[in-house]
This record gives sequence, structure tokens and C-alpha cells, in this order.
Amino acid sequence: MSEKPVGVADIGVVGMAVMGSNLARNLAHHGNVTAVYNRTDAKTDELIRDHGSEGEFVPSHDIDDFVASLKKPRVAIIMVQAGRGTDAVIEQLADRFEPGDIIVDGGNANFLDTIRREKDLRERNLNFAGTGISGGEEGALNGPSIMPGGSDEAWDRLKPILESIAAEAEGEPCVTHIGHDGAGHFVKMVHNGIEYADMQLIAEAYDLLRRVGGHDTAALAEVFDEWNQGDLESYLIEITAEVLRQKDAETGKPLVDVITDQAGSKGTGVWTVQNAVGLGIPVSGIGEAVFARAVSSKPKQREAVQALEKGRPEPVAKPDGFEDDVRAALYASKVVAYAQGFDIIIAGAEQYDWQIDKGAVAKIWRAGCIIRARFLNRIVEAYERNPELPTLLADEYFAKVVADGEAAWRRVVSTAALSGVPVPGFASALSYYDSLSSDRLPAALIQAQRDFFGAHTYGRIDKPGVFHTLWSGDRSEIQTEGSGH
Repeated sequence: MSEKPVGVADIGVVGMAVMGSNLARNLAHHGNVTAVYNRTDAKTDELIRDHGSEGEFVPSHDIDDFVASLKKPRVAIIMVQAGRGTDAVIEQLADRFEPGDIIVDGGNANFLDTIRREKDLRERNLNFAGTGISGGEEGALNGPSIMPGGSDEAWDRLKPILESIAAEAEGEPCVTHIGHDGAGHFVKMVHNGIEYADMQLIAEAYDLLRRVGGHDTAALAEVFDEWNQGDLESYLIEITAEVLRQKDAETGKPLVDVITDQAGSKGTGVWTVQNAVGLGIPVSGIGEAVFARAVSSKPKQREAVQALEKGRPEPVAKPDGFEDDVRAALYASKVVAYAQGFDIIIAGAEQYDWQIDKGAVAKIWRAGCIIRARFLNRIVEAYERNPELPTLLADEYFAKVVADGEAAWRRVVSTAALSGVPVPGFASALSYYDSLSSDRLPAALIQAQRDFFGAHTYGRIDKPGVFHTLWSGDRSEIQTEGSGH
């Protein structure tokens, strides 16, 4: 019997499903001796059989052998299903690891779970780095965008390894230390929320160009290809053109026309909206994208309403320059979605005491991840000009983008409404922009109503202090706080 290797692997990966095995291969491709382990031996054996020649792997069929094979301080990346499975593997490793060793969770964990786990392991003198990894299966293999949290000590050990496998943009690795405890998974959650909004906006553009613009899928593929050569250049625009060209082998129809119009969700978009609400941050674009998927997945409700219809609006005649208008509306709405996403990051950093560099986040999203896009460079530049920017919409570049596209944006939303084409993403983004732009909002009426039924008080525009009207009495106004200020 051959001796089991001891202390030879630079890093280990637990979980040999597609993401885990691809990440392990990526690590090995870049000169990292990589220990691999899976709860069932077959997955580990499959990796070694099919890809063992791609680099130096150290396979184990036993968790103790896996731990023993790692160099100290040990580093193990967990790539298993979020939730109980992750907790189980963490406990297995923690029972065997020594002070200073590092457990990395590379799954899509809820950042609040990551905060809890990091605290528990810190009390055991172990490092825990909740790490967002974006780019799907291809990214895991060829270079993802990586968003690690955890301690400074853990980052010092992880930095050279993660930089070796990350995607590159303009010669820079797409990985940076996001912040302590749950910061990495928080930023990955927001990334996914922005992804929801981006995909919804692209879908609305497609729907408008088809139903109002009269384009078939072949022509639409050309439109998206053309858009991908300009400011809208992005991974999602690129794959949209590819999807629209795909034919169904069985029917010969465009594949998109035979796919059921019900969009799924794995929860990170919902988490983004839930946490944004808790932080008091309006994320209408991300929220509408989440709700649009929910509406699409309610066939009984849709069928019931469709059965009651007496007639739907006919699409209006295609306005001149409609394709250019949709492109401008898409870009402006996309800017709003990213602005809202960065608003959540700013609020989360303040709430959880994270020092998050917004420009660095934009940099690591330029390659490897699903929302990679040309205009992320413009976000980097915006935060270089003003690190304390209150909203991306106030930056000179993005303010001009919106101003230049505003008339087209309004034409598109009104055309959609008249044609009966739902555009919750475009419309909510425009309403958000209009809300920020308005010098007075109807919130004054809402606050008066709140004071009427609940004595919630209000401020005045003409003098300082907090006031309440005696609505059930003589309706005189009293000052409840701030007298003399």
C-alpha cells in the first residue's frame, strides 16, 4: 500500500460537482498542488480519471487524509450546496484544522450565515473566508471574478492563490479583498441582484423590438450583435445574440420560441431585495426583475386573467428610430440598476462596518463574472473622481448618458404602455430617476396622513423642529421636539 501524501497540497477543494471540479482544475492549471475530496468517491475518481493529467492533484477518499495532505497553514475551499451541507463540511474541517488554518466557502451562501460562521470559527482560532465566485461553470474553469471576505490574515495567505486563477481585465486580476466576515458574500449577492435587473432589461428590449418593432429572431440577433460593439458591450448582450440564433433541433423553430416563458430563480435576487428593504435602499429595478420572474411563474393566475380579456391593445405603429430609442432606454435603465446596486453596497458597508472600495468592486466585475461589461470601466472612473459619490447618477459621465437618452427612454415607456407590452424594468428605472429629479415629492401628503392616524409627526420646510397637528382636537399644531433650534 502506497503512503498517503502529507503536507504537499497548496490548497484543497471539497465538493466535486461541476463548479468544484472546474475550480480544482483551474487551481491545478496554474501550478497549485490541489487536494480534492468529495463525500462520494466516484466524483473524485472521475475528476482524476478525466482530468488528472492537467496538473498536480492529490485525491483523497477520506476527510482525514484530505486534511493531512494540506500544507500549513491549511486552506480548503468548500464547493457544496449552501445551507446544512455547508455547515456539515465546515464542522468536519474545523474539528481537524489547527489555529490559523483557513476555510473558504465558495458557494452562494447568505452573508448573514457567513457572519455567523466566521464568528464561530474565529472563536476557535480558525479563519473563515466567505467568498463570492462569479462566472458559472466556465468562469470556475477559465477564470472567475472572485469576491473574498474574511480576515486580513486569511487574505494574505489566499491572495497569491486566488490571483493565479482569477479572470484578468486590462492586466489586473479580478479579485480583491472585499472586507471582513460576510462582506464577500454580501457583494456577490448584490452582483446577482444587478444580474437579475440586467437580464430583465435585456428581455424587455427583446420583447419591444419583437412586438412593436416587428423583428424576427434572426434580425434581433443582428441588433444585439451590433449593440455589443458599442457602449452596451457585455457578456449578457453577447450571449443574447447567441441564444436568439439557436434553432431547436426538433422543430426547426428558434429555440427561444419553444422554451416555456417561466423564469426560475435561486434566491440571491430575492435576498438582495429583502436586504435592501431592511437597509432602506430603494432597488426598484432589481425588485421589478425579481417580481417579473415571479409573475412569469404563475401560470394559473396568467391563464385566469387572459380568459377574462375582451381584447388587448394593438402594438402602435413602430415609431421612427425605435431601435435606437430602445438601445438608449436600455443603457439608461442599466445605469439605474447599477446605481441602485452600489447604493446597497454603500449602505451594507455602513451597517456592518465594512471598508469596501467601490471602485475596486467595479474593477473585479470587468471580467470573469456574468455582469461583465465595458461600462464598468466608467464606474471605476466615477469612483476615482469622487470616492464619496452619493449616487452614480450624479457622476458627470452617467448624468450625460441619462440626459442624452432621457427623451428616448420616455418614448419607449409610453410606446410600451400604449401597446400593452409590460416593461416593469424600464418603467421603474425611469420613475426612480424622476423621483430623484423632482424638487418636491408627494411624500409630504403621506407624512401628513401618518400624522393624522398615528401621530407620527412631521418636519416643516420653513423652520426647524418636529411637529404634530392635533387632528382629533382643535387641529392646532404643536412642536414636539427641537424647540428653540
